[in-house]
Amino acid sequence: MPLPEARMVSCGIPSLDEVIQGLRLGDNVVWQVDEPDNYLRVVHPFMNRAVEDGRTVVHIRFAPHPTVLPPFLPVADEEVDPRYGFDFFSAQVNQIIEERGRGVFYIFDNLSSLVADWATDELLANFFQVTCPYLHELDTIAYFALTRGQHAHTAVARIRDTTQVLIDAYHVRGDLYIHPLKVWDRYSSQMFLPHRYEDGLLHPVFKSGEASTISLTASKTPLRLKADSIAPWDSVYRKLTQYDEEELSLLESTAEMQALKQELSQMILGNDPEFKRLSNRYLSLTDLLSVRNRLIGSGRIGGKAAGMLLARNILLKTPGGLDFSQVLEEHDSFYIGSDVFFTFLVNNGLFRLRLRLTRDSQILKEEFEQVEKRFLAGRFPDEILEQFRDLLDYFGQAPIIVRSSSLLEDGFGNSFAGKYRSEFCANQGTPEERMEAFLRAVKLVYASSVNPDALSYRKQRGLGEADEQMAILVQRVSGMRYRSYFFPTLAGVAFSHNLYRWTERIDPNQGIIRLVFGLGTRSVNRLGNDYPRLIAVSHPQLRPEVGSKIAFYSQRGVDVLNLAQNEFQSVPLADLLAPADYPNLGLYLSGMEDGYLKDSIVPRQEDPRKWVLTFNHLLSKTAFIPIMKELLATLEAAYGYPIDTEFTAAPDSRGNLRINPVQCRPMKVPGAVEVVGTPRDLPRSLVLFRTHRAIHGGVVNGIRTIVYIDPRSYSRETPLDLKRAMGRLIGELNRHPQMRTRRFMMMGPGRWGSSNIALGINTTYSDINHTSVLVEIAREEAGHVPDVSYGTHFFLDLVESGIIYLPLYPNDPEAHFNEDFFAGAPNALLELLPDAGDFERFLKVIDVPAVTGGNHAQVIADPRSAAALCYLAPDLSS
Repeated sequence: MPLPEARMVSCGIPSLDEVIQGLRLGDNVVWQVDEPDNYLRVVHPFMNRAVEDGRTVVHIRFAPHPTVLPPFLPVADEEVDPRYGFDFFSAQVNQIIEERGRGVFYIFDNLSSLVADWATDELLANFFQVTCPYLHELDTIAYFALTRGQHAHTAVARIRDTTQVLIDAYHVRGDLYIHPLKVWDRYSSQMFLPHRYEDGLLHPVFKSGEASTISLTASKTPLRLKADSIAPWDSVYRKLTQYDEEELSLLESTAEMQALKQELSQMILGNDPEFKRLSNRYLSLTDLLSVRNRLIGSGRIGGKAAGMLLARNILLKTPGGLDFSQVLEEHDSFYIGSDVFFTFLVNNGLFRLRLRLTRDSQILKEEFEQVEKRFLAGRFPDEILEQFRDLLDYFGQAPIIVRSSSLLEDGFGNSFAGKYRSEFCANQGTPEERMEAFLRAVKLVYASSVNPDALSYRKQRGLGEADEQMAILVQRVSGMRYRSYFFPTLAGVAFSHNLYRWTERIDPNQGIIRLVFGLGTRSVNRLGNDYPRLIAVSHPQLRPEVGSKIAFYSQRGVDVLNLAQNEFQSVPLADLLAPADYPNLGLYLSGMEDGYLKDSIVPRQEDPRKWVLTFNHLLSKTAFIPIMKELLATLEAAYGYPIDTEFTAAPDSRGNLRINPVQCRPMKVPGAVEVVGTPRDLPRSLVLFRTHRAIHGGVVNGIRTIVYIDPRSYSRETPLDLKRAMGRLIGELNRHPQMRTRRFMMMGPGRWGSSNIALGINTTYSDINHTSVLVEIAREEAGHVPDVSYGTHFFLDLVESGIIYLPLYPNDPEAHFNEDFFAGAPNALLELLPDAGDFERFLKVIDVPAVTGGNHAQVIADPRSAAALCYLAPDLSS
């Protein structure tokens, strides 16, 4: 059936129209050129004809070469800067196309210029593969240029497979030849011959001798089995691999090598100035090449991987003090480059979905479950799968962890703590089974880039349009096999600055540690009735708890990898360690006897049910504290900021410790750290609550709304189905347009963010991120106990969002809680959420000015004295 005339378009060169049977609406036309002028000779006639025909023509400008626009032609000029990264650039171009609508004609600059900023041909091909189908869908016609012979064959092949029209334009002996290579859905007997272009006419080359001469001259490596790409990812690597390690070390100080090092560092670590400063000082060319040699695909390794590498090298290369080469465990991590993420999105039709979700900055949990299923159904290219097989062959059946390492993660000012996934792989079974589990883990990490918490975090931090690419860090799990389980002896998170001072004797500048036995998940997550050991580095024997409460505030479960069942598990401590043949148990365990703890125990002779993980002998009889003290001080001095680091550790039979720092990032110091005075002699009726357990400080004026969940009714009366749905309802209030225009405080029982609804409210970050203050209420009779969660991902969420966190114990004689105010205040819940009637008995929305005749709630928290006060006063926020 002939094509309707309305869909046929002239390219502006009548003889070329005759050869390729004209252009059609929806065509993308790629011109492979050997000189910039070749593109001008074909793009100018096209633009002139389009304007003459009354078409809207838009120039997408991004390259440093001279403009392709002819003078005085009415063409819209849209400039997009590729230096902000592939993600930002692609989103901007997509938005221009969306806003311009159907039937627009586009002229793009030479695509080859993009690799100067993006470093790889992979991203160039990804951009084209994302953009071209959208243009085709909108019945546009778009011209692109690509420099011949300067890109990897795989990238050119992807562009060829995606475009509708691909044409070579090259010079031979001073003559310009135009050679169509692909013209979709059209054919003629002369279409795919080279044509000499002269005086506006095309002359096909029929003679075999002439055709051979032209083709041989134009394409010296026609099969291009191994292209020498101009992309810095390939060209810099080729230059550096000419030298062995010794030669690189000798030549590193030369100007040429320093320039290559800067390029390689930027391609692998990115262009953050602080990371660049640390890389320049602590990473050698050999270090960077070692990373490049263990990287799957291409692109950057992300913030988490960069932080781990920098921390290790800072410790190993800082002179004086402890010799960390005798302390640090070797690491043999692999990296999945950020380009692989975008190729996965593009190849599986997920890029525009991610673009929409990122632009909207929110997604419901139910919708995310469906999005996650689409990610799990995705496939990887064969060349990437082959590298995955090599990785799994390298590790054999050793357990590994697949960790997110996005470009923004663990950066200076944005930790993304707990926002993206990390997946343990017990890595047991046949090669096929291990590959299936590994692929699932990678896809789940990729999907987490658009989970509700991550999108909310990006929006709140002003990162909605920032270049965010998901790289992956694949690490060997530290530890050893014990019976059918695998786990590290010790794991935890350590901070070089301690804001949780439960006594004035503690020096905050020496840091704090959250220590657990087994996998470190328990040190960063809020779990059930389970607590890590909090250690003030300056006074490791001091505890926040005293007497019998030490046993209560201790670790009861251990996170492990069950090798027999090939899965992550949580196992009760007594079940795991009986019959007490685990090495060095006396360093970690104390025993309960007549209600008192004793450290000098012989585990084999004790009832496992009486064991308590105190780590007392580890702290007093090994070098653990001196090592961690120097580690934290060394890293903080190098970073120039307080830091937090995740680690594993294990003592040998002689008590000598080996430490493995698996993560390091700058630490944000929350709230006000100076002394904040609290009003004295306030009438008791104006005080809503008073607590003396504030962890960090600040002042919040003008709180108009309080979201309050009564601990007693939640514990005794709330049905299970409503408890499960409480977090969702809190999230709806948190995102409600009226709530977003006012300051509000959330108050409720136990541990917010807990997965155990018996212990608290099952919220996530996206459910609470707009509140100004979060108060966890602990009533003894209700069995609710706030977790002093300093160091958890939950706590870091509050810190980075500027949310003041306050634990409140109404039964504490030094505390005060104005129960009459909260019990008697009218409930405005149904005014905001009319369908929430089932929750009205348990959740109250208090309009403070309406209840108090115009007053608002004010919160003052003083981190030095740990005192915090909430009281009624006129609004001072304006």
